[in-house]
Amino acid sequence: MIQKLKLVILTFIVALNISFAQEVKIKISVVTTGSNESDTLFITGNLSELGFWNPGAVKMVKNEEGVYEINLYVKQGTQIEYKFTLGSWQSEALNKEGFPFPNFTLTALNDTALYYNFEKFGGQGVFSGGITGTLEYIKGVESGNPVIPARDVSVLLPEGYYDSNERYPVFYMHDGQNIFDPATSSFGIDWQVDESVDSLNKEGDIPKMIVVGINNSPYRRAEYHNSDTGYAYMNFLVNVVKPLIDSVYRTKPEREFTGTGGSSMGGLISFILAWEFDHIFSKAACLSPAFKISRFDYVSTVLNYTGNKKKIKLYIDNGGVGLEAQLQPGIDEMIEALKMQGFEEGKDFYYFVEPDAEHNEPAWAKRNHLYLKFLFGEYN
Repeated sequence: MIQKLKLVILTFIVALNISFAQEVKIKISVVTTGSNESDTLFITGNLSELGFWNPGAVKMVKNEEGVYEINLYVKQGTQIEYKFTLGSWQSEALNKEGFPFPNFTLTALNDTALYYNFEKFGGQGVFSGGITGTLEYIKGVESGNPVIPARDVSVLLPEGYYDSNERYPVFYMHDGQNIFDPATSSFGIDWQVDESVDSLNKEGDIPKMIVVGINNSPYRRAEYHNSDTGYAYMNFLVNVVKPLIDSVYRTKPEREFTGTGGSSMGGLISFILAWEFDHIFSKAACLSPAFKISRFDYVSTVLNYTGNKKKIKLYIDNGGVGLEAQLQPGIDEMIEALKMQGFEEGKDFYYFVEPDAEHNEPAWAKRNHLYLKFLFGEYN
């Protein structure tokens, strides 16, 4: 009886220690020698505690010594990415050369104290250029479903659109406010899709095309995966947005001329749209896609598919820094699942890895030419 009691006590102590070990404290302290006394410092990053990259959501507390501080309590092993701003992406912390720092990263293994000293803040390193080409806006497109809020849609038209009667293929992109205009981008830097499409067309690598950006909403995570809200969003795109674009603009509405694309969760929803609505979409660009991570898993859906081989083309890529490394196992599994479904690399899908790339707009912008050429290039 005593031995059993000892075993129970030891088991309880071990369980208690494991429980305590699951959470670690990260203390971050910042001195801002380059800001005014009245400035307020914000931290933003990839966690809800960091505002999910909202640059003005999470204030740091200024102590009596003038040091800004914040304490984060996260599960052991959590990957953290973060930056510092004075409230917007036009006032983020800059290095000595006047450019924004790359994302600061940390794997939370133990209690940790971090210290920073920033002398410069501003937007000197943020692109401030305008828009290449003709960009039109359709404001407040209603979904007809209370689950999916109304949102703006932007439409990039090819050069000479209003001087001809030509019809064009269409590429529907998610997180629309981030793809054309740095002034509307959530992070002050856009994907530069407008510049990329213009350059590739003039070089003869892709045909003239229309690119449609569908803005995200506060429910982005729910909308961008195979949830009830996700299917409501996809139905909004298929049954409202696409018919609207086809009725207003001179499109080639057939599936072979229609694609979709996005990054991270946007890369996931792009894949799902092509996979499940392949009568509408024939191609998808999935940059840094969240195929299988945390509670998200679309790999199983592809593995369990028993129908005819999908007649779609898929571009899939990833970086290797921070969150990109966490996404990699799920991407590896998806590549294998596609091969098991008869997809051939280089023909049915193109897979690219950039080991030094981070999970952000500048990194995705550098890969525009790859997915545009593979999906729309005339050599295919």
